[in-house]
Amino acid sequence: MSKASEAIAGVRAEVDKLSDKVTALEVAINAGNKASEKEFLVLTELLMGQLLKLDGIKAEGEAKLQRKAEVRRVQNLVDTLDSLKARNSNPFSNSGNTTTVTTQWETFESGMEGSNDTSTTSTKITQDWERGLGAARKLLPCDMVVTMGNGLSVTKSPAED
Repeated sequence: MSKASEAIAGVRAEVDKLSDKVTALEVAINAGNKASEKEFLVLTELLMGQLLKLDGIKAEGEAKLQRKAEVRRVQNLVDTLDSLKARNSNPFSNSGNTTTVTTQWETFESGMEGSNDTSTTSTKITQDWERGLGAARKLLPCDMVVTMGNGLSVTKSPAED
């Protein structure tokens, strides 16, 4: 076994222990229990330390593939912790981290709608245009509504971007 493979195996053993802790934390949160912010911080920092160790390992061939797989595993565990932390801090969340994004649209009417005088050519053209296009009016985004898995909605205007 090469030095790189041995180093990766050592990191893998540490990540296995941390993975068990992440799983236990996930089970607790799914059961409705709360965890301290410190638990998330400590686990994330420990995982990031393992990621730094993996970055320092020079590997070729099979060892390089093992290192890459372990890096992905650590990144997935950190993502899981981030998701759990968000669920833990939201007291209304009980359905996971489902988020739905929808966009509301505002319709802008033609500025010439108020005219009832059909004797002029411009009014006739405007009426024909409105009749022909009907629902094909210009649609511009006005708000984005984000509905969280817990049913709460957040509205964000494009100007806030």
